[in-house]
Amino acid sequence: MMRQDPGPVDGPATTRDAGGDMGTRLTKRLTYDATTEQVAAMLDDPGFREEVLERQKVLRGSVSIDGDHVTVEQVRSADDIPSFAQKFVGDEILIVQTEDWTSPTAADVRLTIPGKPGEAVGTLGLVESGGTTTESVDLDLTVKIPLVGGKIEQLIAGIFSAALDVEQKVGREWLARS
Repeated sequence: MMRQDPGPVDGPATTRDAGGDMGTRLTKRLTYDATTEQVAAMLDDPGFREEVLERQKVLRGSVSIDGDHVTVEQVRSADDIPSFAQKFVGDEILIVQTEDWTSPTAADVRLTIPGKPGEAVGTLGLVESGGTTTESVDLDLTVKIPLVGGKIEQLIAGIFSAALDVEQKVGREWLARS
């Protein structure tokens, strides 16, 4: 079980599990002026997911939605990553995001960088109140590289946080067009 150290409500925070292992928790709240059904339909639309990838300026990306299982693969440039991390990831970073929707408003989320010693696992939930839907993303990131794992976790958390900011912006525009 992860215990969250005092940290920001929305963003990355350092965590320690019961065995004393460190990790980084990323918590983001995205809000939309729409019903839960509208937000769920948006998240289930490959066109929305592809527009998000385009706006995130990934080098290459693909989206697959098969029932309650979503897979988003994206290749990002490592040009803007500090040199200490580049030697672990190379020139490009392949990120595979999977979502297994357990209900219309909840999903288990996993992000991996294939072939690299790290991952992020957590949940995504949708809650509506007064015509506004909040998408809550809670991820625990772990990178098992001695000495620099924590720095790389914080770096990845920052990348994911920025990606979610873009997703929210695209989502608001998408819903306004609907």
